[in-house]
Amino acid sequence: MSRSRRKSPITGNTKAKSEKRDKRIANRRLRRRNAQRIAGMVDNHELLDIRDVSDPYWFRKDGKQWIGDLKDHQDPEMRAHYEQLMRK
Repeated sequence: MSRSRRKSPITGNTKAKSEKRDKRIANRRLRRRNAQRIAGMVDNHELLDIRDVSDPYWFRKDGKQWIGDLKDHQDPEMRAHYEQLMRK
């Protein structure tokens, strides 16, 4: 995969590589609370959604940004940074 490239010039606003750990914790919390509701431990039997138990703003990545304008930047260091970000 030495030639793999991103399809679109959009990247996360952080140094974190992924949100895998945050998503795993959120899904564990969701499954646990829904299991409690199904088992009858909670009066309300309506199942929860992932947004009810977690907030994406708590995750390590803080949104995304468009980096397409760096491709034609005058500074060669910025163009090199764009090339680095576009690699997978």
